[in-house]
Amino acid sequence: MPSLIRFLVVLGVLAGVAYGALFALTVFVEPTPREMTVKIPAKKLNPQ
Repeated sequence: MPSLIRFLVVLGVLAGVAYGALFALTVFVEPTPREMTVKIPAKKLNPQ
């Protein structure tokens, strides 16, 4: 039973580290906006 508890504690710590890393990414990383160009074929603009 102690090995099961140790396993669950290790999984909990790893999940906490992953959650903390994702939270840090959302707080500290600012995305840079940039222009986007999408080419649309002429066949889709003027269907016959």
